[in-house]
Amino acid sequence: MYYNELGKTGKKVSAIGLGCENLDGKPYQQVSEVINTAIDSGINIFDVFMPGREIRENIAKAVGNRRDQVMIQGHIGSTDVNQQYDISRDLPTVKKYFEDMLRIFGYIDYGMMFFIDTEKDYQDVFETKFIDYVVRLKEKGDIRHIGFSSHNPVTAAKVINTGIPEMMMFSINPAFDMLPSEESIFDHMETDMGVKLYRGLDPKRAELYRICSAKQIGITVMKSLGGGKLISKEHTPFGQPLTVPQCIHYALSRPSVGSVMVGAQTIEEVQSAVSYFDLDEEKKDYSQVISTMRNDFQGNCVYCGHCQPCPSEIDIAAVNKYLDIARLTPGQVPASIRSHYNGLLHKGDECIGCKSCEERCPFGVPVVKNMEEAERLFGDSASV
Repeated sequence: MYYNELGKTGKKVSAIGLGCENLDGKPYQQVSEVINTAIDSGINIFDVFMPGREIRENIAKAVGNRRDQVMIQGHIGSTDVNQQYDISRDLPTVKKYFEDMLRIFGYIDYGMMFFIDTEKDYQDVFETKFIDYVVRLKEKGDIRHIGFSSHNPVTAAKVINTGIPEMMMFSINPAFDMLPSEESIFDHMETDMGVKLYRGLDPKRAELYRICSAKQIGITVMKSLGGGKLISKEHTPFGQPLTVPQCIHYALSRPSVGSVMVGAQTIEEVQSAVSYFDLDEEKKDYSQVISTMRNDFQGNCVYCGHCQPCPSEIDIAAVNKYLDIARLTPGQVPASIRSHYNGLLHKGDECIGCKSCEERCPFGVPVVKNMEEAERLFGDSASV
């Protein structure tokens, strides 16, 4: 296992986390086996969005005296008043469910404002007393950090720009990253995943990732497998299905991602997920699969690392990540991003222009020009 800083929360989370939804309705013994196998494997972040009391109590009981080894994502507004996994903004209802979660777990590490996808969702949270309740929870120490979950890059960016959340849970995989932002991912989960709509990396998603990096908003990832469709030969929108490790690797390569929440309901599934760390880079490499839509990605760095090795030992993917963030506000590069760039062992000014990276790049990224641009924006001669 390895660990990533989750944005400005100051916490380090396991690169693979446990999404606990698949444990709902399972007997306690099974829940306990999965939870403890996850902890023993180094997983330290669990997503518990399920509103049912039994599953929450089973998870808490399984964690037992290891609570200090685990960080819980608990969702504010997740209820089952009308049906399982309903959403409520009614404050008495919200309080009832969340305060029951506090009773069960003692405190919640990441208090997630649940499912903010639409403008109405935004208004119902930020233009009501809902947000006041969330802020008070943090002030009292009942939640340690404020987060939110979303599937919509435009709404997510608007939430981040309030300055309130420190992290978010977002749906990330190569197919969703190509789906136009005005489309709902849920309209395509049961059909062809919107394959006819794909027109390259959606600029709104790219912008969201850059905003997250600039504002140090950590991301935990949901739906990395696209509901299983990306690993299905019949349903993948690409020329061939991706593997689970490739999906995990893609999500972890996105800017600001701290942890990919992988669902598991058996010990074997937990072990399979964490075996990702034992694989060589070739088995994790997703570039050859998503390059079946090469024209859609043409010129865009997807941080796959296929350009390596560099004779100057430049981490080309890292330079491109920081460059993409800086391009968001070229006149005012965030100090943290400038610091990250200048902290690289080998930077853009060491590029010798050999273009061996460009010959290997599946997406036609103008790497040499990007190295020059990065040095102009970040180098010692650039304005601070």
